[in-house]
Amino acid sequence: MLSTLRVRNFVLIDQLELELGPGLNVLTGETGAGKSILVDAIGLLLGGRASPDVIRHGADDAEVEALFTLGPDDAAARHLQAVGIPFQDELVIRRVVTQNGRSRAYLNGRLCTVAELASFGPLLMDIASQHESVSLTDPGTHLGYLDDFASLGAERDAVAARFDELRALAQQCQREAELVRSRAQREAYLSFQLATLDEVDPKPGEEEELQAERNRLRHADRIQNAIGRSVLRLTDDEGAIVDELGRIVSDLRSASAYEPALEAIATAIEAARNELIEASWQISRVAERVESDPARLSQIDERLYALEKLKRQYGPELSDVLQARDRLRAEYEALSSSEERLAELEAQREWLLDQVGEMAHALSAKRAAAAVKLSDSITRELAALGMGTARVVVEVAPLQVDDQQGLNFKGARLSRHGLDRVEFLIAPNKGVEPRPLRKVASGGELSRALLALKRVLADVAPAGAYLFDEVDTGVGGAVAEAIGRAMADVARHRQVICITHLAQIAAFGTTHFVVHKSVEDRMTRSTIVEVKGKPRVQELARMISGATVSDAARKAAIEMLRAAEPMASEILSARRSSLVSSVRQP
Repeated sequence: MLSTLRVRNFVLIDQLELELGPGLNVLTGETGAGKSILVDAIGLLLGGRASPDVIRHGADDAEVEALFTLGPDDAAARHLQAVGIPFQDELVIRRVVTQNGRSRAYLNGRLCTVAELASFGPLLMDIASQHESVSLTDPGTHLGYLDDFASLGAERDAVAARFDELRALAQQCQREAELVRSRAQREAYLSFQLATLDEVDPKPGEEEELQAERNRLRHADRIQNAIGRSVLRLTDDEGAIVDELGRIVSDLRSASAYEPALEAIATAIEAARNELIEASWQISRVAERVESDPARLSQIDERLYALEKLKRQYGPELSDVLQARDRLRAEYEALSSSEERLAELEAQREWLLDQVGEMAHALSAKRAAAAVKLSDSITRELAALGMGTARVVVEVAPLQVDDQQGLNFKGARLSRHGLDRVEFLIAPNKGVEPRPLRKVASGGELSRALLALKRVLADVAPAGAYLFDEVDTGVGGAVAEAIGRAMADVARHRQVICITHLAQIAAFGTTHFVVHKSVEDRMTRSTIVEVKGKPRVQELARMISGATVSDAARKAAIEMLRAAEPMASEILSARRSSLVSSVRQP
């Protein structure tokens, strides 16, 4: 329920705060006073397109803010929980439009996108107007209306989920079939790539080993010279280090007879001498495998060049080359079994198609039964709204077969929503065959058809509130009263906001607001005030008689209010009971 609406610097409104109540809220006022501005403001709040034209002259920006009260079972509350937006029975939506045409949107203080608002808005309020009623002529919306009426949303979602699996499997089959068709060409390409890789046959860690060997071969002479000098100085030359250490050990041991501490030092030096002899031997062993080999060096350079070519093609690292070889080989081997895999996938697709098709077929049967009931319900409502000879038919027909996708079942195309297309047909007069709404109904008829549909769907529609903007255009008298009663009846289940020019409708309001337009300091501004008692009688009388209000018009207004009072009281009682019940639920 929309509890509070605040508007700032929006078209003709400089500052406005509107406290709306449950039941039927009516807004009246002279033509051009700015009643439809509120519709535009709410539309903007619910995700409508922003434009700098909505900013009041002389202001920097425009702002619309609303407080919605939500019950735990409301579709809007479930949506907020699903997307992780915190709330405590209330939701604040705010939209700010700047001079550059851009806007910012907030849900409970959290910045959100306009797309999020647009997808979320219909769960809060359904706007119906002379312009909005054209949506009723779009057959694309009719299946949703029928499913809402018959409470088939869960079954439709189940079909949609399984259909998504089926479509993914069908796409996989298509890719596999294309792979089979292009197998020969692909096999030739993979074979060539693998032959190139296998010819070089790179090994893990090979590049590092080759680089180290090449480094040794390129500096073999320098290594040999260093080894030769080292061995000479350690063991082979006159006065070699190990010989000198041997003599030192001999001298110390001779002297140790007089100083025992020298024995330990001599032993340590002798150990060091033995280690140097071992080191000299190891150096000589290195010399045996380090020798200049130009032929081997050339081989290594050629090998490294071949590896570098592969790295440029598959790299940048040799590990990438090895991974590419494994990947190409796996694909090459998979091609040989692609036909068998395609057959398995197609069998799975056929099985799933039968399963989803049967689910959709059962859904179609329920839709067909519900279509008869919905047709009768709307026809009865139209009769009450002054279209007694009109007849509505909700046509449920199979979707046209699509040979390209091949997702057909029992002579109909299967879609996410099932096997059906739904369209509302209307015969405005007896003896006339029903035809599509978009081809037959006038604007007034469409508006009443929209009201009739919303009244029928009042218990099941996801939106928490309805806004009717002058859907009473072109009617009067008893029909206007019937429309007022219909709106009042809808208000038993949903909050209703109605903008009207007809006193017969306004009299049913549980809350009545009047829109005034005035000029102050050469600026036009619109204001809205709630009217009760005598001011309300005066407004209804004005709507009846025009600018000059007569006593007869006042008496007629009082009679209208008296006649509507029992129903208005029932609406408030029903709505308050509903709100208390929803708050008490755990």
